[in-house]
Amino acid sequence: MFKKIEEIFSIPELRKRILMTLMLLAVFRIGAHVPTPGVNGHALSQFFQNAGNSLLGFFDMFTGGALEKLTVFAMGVMPYISASIIMELLAVVIPTLAELKKRGSEGRAKITKYTRYLTVVVAVIQGLAISIGIENMRAPDGSPIVFMDGWQFRFIATLTLTTGTMFLVWLGEKITSYGVGNGMSLIIMAGIISSFPGAVINTYSLMETGTIQIIPLIIAAAIMVGAFIAIVFMETSQRRLPIQYVRKGNAGGTVNAGNSYLPLRLNPAGVIPIIFASTLITLPATLATFMPQDPLVQKINFFFSPEYPVYYVLELILIVFFTYFYTSIIFNPTDIADNINKSGGVMPGKRPGIETANYIDYVLTRLTFVGAIYLAVVSVMPQLFIRAFGLPFYFGGTSLLIVVGVGLDVIQKIESHLLTHNYDGFLKKGRIRGRNWS
Repeated sequence: MFKKIEEIFSIPELRKRILMTLMLLAVFRIGAHVPTPGVNGHALSQFFQNAGNSLLGFFDMFTGGALEKLTVFAMGVMPYISASIIMELLAVVIPTLAELKKRGSEGRAKITKYTRYLTVVVAVIQGLAISIGIENMRAPDGSPIVFMDGWQFRFIATLTLTTGTMFLVWLGEKITSYGVGNGMSLIIMAGIISSFPGAVINTYSLMETGTIQIIPLIIAAAIMVGAFIAIVFMETSQRRLPIQYVRKGNAGGTVNAGNSYLPLRLNPAGVIPIIFASTLITLPATLATFMPQDPLVQKINFFFSPEYPVYYVLELILIVFFTYFYTSIIFNPTDIADNINKSGGVMPGKRPGIETANYIDYVLTRLTFVGAIYLAVVSVMPQLFIRAFGLPFYFGGTSLLIVVGVGLDVIQKIESHLLTHNYDGFLKKGRIRGRNWS
């Protein structure tokens, strides 16, 4: 391992990229502690302690505690993620956007520009909603969260939060261009990892006082290791569909120009279905937080609380639904079949065109089912475990899935740099690049 690390830092370009990534992530963590003007940070932290099961607590996990303190990076890059998802949905119904996606780098550059503009709109809406929502809130001890109210605070808070989000978008793009890995994903991962030390210290303190027992912690560690292994296996496994490329020979016939394959992940939709499902399932708790006096909202929140099985059943259904829904958006079997045909490729035993598209759709449907069950288990099982043993920390499959997925992507990027400079891969036999599964 030490030899591999030495090899990594012996390559000037790779060393520069890694140091640039760490430096820009450090800027993100520093900004996550710069407060928004006019906010009582102590009172807001007390308020968030009672809102852990709401949408606020869920998204606070992605910002590394910045939302809990309402710092300048309180919204993180979630407005950009939302804008990107909206653009994916719009590309399905707007032919102009669909054509842009097919124009290569030029089309992608225009879509990226439109996504930035949409991010500003989403950030302004979310920032204004947050500023209005916390204006009339009080901490459990009755302390006001906002020192000044009215449109003066709303304007300052919205401007600050929107500017912070756009700065993070810029930061993420710089990491992608000059660092290692996807910048947006690394910012989310850094926010999640930043909460781990505090959770470990808090758990150790409670164990010393006898609040929790050692047996549940051992079981939690075993489940976490098992979940880690399962996530690594699922995220690196692929279903490879063989493709043969042919070209015309000198005598007018065709000759084999090489073989390749179409890699399809076992989890085609990634972590997006869990984010969608968690957003909807925690919506009643969020509304109850903002409207504590409304009896109807409180009843709905009580019915959909984690104390009742309907909460977990609905979450499972939503994860499965969004897995199929999002996969159908990002994968179009007809377009994939057309691209294979245009490049001179054929799938053995399948005619080009509709037969190839139907086969790809058949395989993708089976993989989506596997991915949906996998995401549902990873998301729901840790929550049930916390409920059963009363653990004081959030052992979340979502956060573990993001951290492992982003970590694997970074390792892949490092491996490609090592192989380019004639070094062995970071892991033996290059297993991180994906295994075949059928």
